Amino acid sequence: MRRKIPGSASLQAFEAAARHGNFARAAQELALTEGAISRQIAKLEALLGCKLFDRTGSRVRLNPAGARYAHRVRETLERLERDTQYLMGLPEGGRSLEIAALPTFTSRWLIPRLGRFSARHPDITLNIAARTDPFILSGSGFDAALHFDSPAWAGMRVTRLYEERLVPVCHPALVKEGGSHAALNRLPRIQRRQNPDAWQRWAQETGTHLDNPAQGARYDLHEMAIAAALAGQGVALVPQGYVEEELARGALVAPWPGTAAISKTFCLIKPVESGVNDAALEAFEAWLRDEIPAQHTEKSAAGGGDRRR
Repeated sequence: MRRKIPGSASLQAFEAAARHGNFARAAQELALTEGAISRQIAKLEALLGCKLFDRTGSRVRLNPAGARYAHRVRETLERLERDTQYLMGLPEGGRSLEIAALPTFTSRWLIPRLGRFSARHPDITLNIAARTDPFILSGSGFDAALHFDSPAWAGMRVTRLYEERLVPVCHPALVKEGGSHAALNRLPRIQRRQNPDAWQRWAQETGTHLDNPAQGARYDLHEMAIAAALAGQGVALVPQGYVEEELARGALVAPWPGTAAISKTFCLIKPVESGVNDAALEAFEAWLRDEIPAQHTEKSAAGGGDRRR
């Protein structure tokens, strides 16, 4: 059955008129006459079987139905434009992957290594979007997600990559007298909003006395906590893999032990159903495994590889 979809000319005319609240300005933007805009909108209203604008003399105003439809049309046109730009930007014969990933992992671990992926697979373009929380992968437009293991990925193919463990780090100026547990107790602690009991669990595992484990400023992202530590604002519990470069050059120090109590399993999550990008996704997964440090691979091997949740 033929789909009942308006033509692009009618949708663009309507979206512009709705955004400007004026047919004349919409006509100017689209290099059309005001009459052409009016005819396209009348054509759209006839197809829909309802009015989209209230007309008072020469003035027009979106009615409630028109306002709701304008919001949806604008989202659709913007998404179509983005998808079109993506395809136009691909080299001939090229492929692309849409990946959702945690923001700090993306900026501190993934992006610095993508040059090696591009060298190995110059025909594959990675488009990466930040996602802090688990989501429904099917129908999201993403080919895969790089995220922590979670019950939210039920029904998906989940490949364990490594165990991400946290280590306390701070600016070296804060530990000039030594990094003892007593010194840590006196320093401000940097908290992460999504993991409010992290310091308490760290103290329990390491046998460290902290007068008030919940004390300290709270940030949403590890990236923010790392920036605060670099600015000398306190001690942050962060994944060591995110601060390897800062530790190597001495911008941060880690005089206290890391913890396994608050470790998380980092995974590649893929949809169950096959897709047109399966070959590119397999290449990306193989590259990820090569990039993961050997010690991470060994720790995660006991947990298995690709499995369904």
